[in-house]
Amino acid sequence: MEEKRRLIWDKHALAKLKESLKWISKTSLQQAENVEEAILATIDIIRSHPERYPSDKYKRKNSGGKRAFETHGYRISYDYTEREVRILRVRHVRQSHKVY
Repeated sequence: MEEKRRLIWDKHALAKLKESLKWISKTSLQQAENVEEAILATIDIIRSHPERYPSDKYKRKNSGGKRAFETHGYRISYDYTEREVRILRVRHVRQSHKVY
């Protein structure tokens, strides 16, 4: 069994996730739970296999270390090392794409 990397959330990414889940829960608590579970489950996978998802095409000067995945309409960008995975951004896919 592979060892999982330590998970670190950028404070803005975590705040955006919480804000998004709060907004979704106003309409459907169940859907908010589904989105949260899907994001957290995928993050759990990348803690062991961070190379699974492609390079983040919106990251300037990305040599391949910054990666991203999409689930339930959200794009999550992350970086990783041998010891940790850092969640950098959480954005809804319908938001205008910003290069960062």
